[in-house]
Amino acid sequence: MATLGELERTVMNLLWECGAAMTANSLRDQLAAQGQDGASGKELAVTTVLTVLSRLEKKNLVERERENRPHRYRALTTRADHTAELMHEVLGSVQDREAVLTRFIGSVSETEAETLRKLLGGTSA
Repeated sequence: MATLGELERTVMNLLWECGAAMTANSLRDQLAAQGQDGASGKELAVTTVLTVLSRLEKKNLVERERENRPHRYRALTTRADHTAELMHEVLGSVQDREAVLTRFIGSVSETEAETLRKLLGGTSA
């Protein structure tokens, strides 16, 4: 799974939060409302947003709905699914998965640890 640049992450977050397909213009307007500027400090051009969406489409993170113009883009996966896939990718890239999991579990809050115990079918402490 490819990593996301800052603007790609921001666009994905907007699509996940919206929960519906959005046009590039709508995304640009949302980015401007959040204070996201281009490199020159000016508002992002719609072509920049379209380039980001094209990259996200190639990474299989968004789908372009082509039935009407302007095209709308929607997330192909949920934020939770994407995050879980990233975690699987990281775990798959290390030799000592147990050490990584041990360190991760040791860093979670008690509430998160309780959630993990429930999800794994264990009993609470």
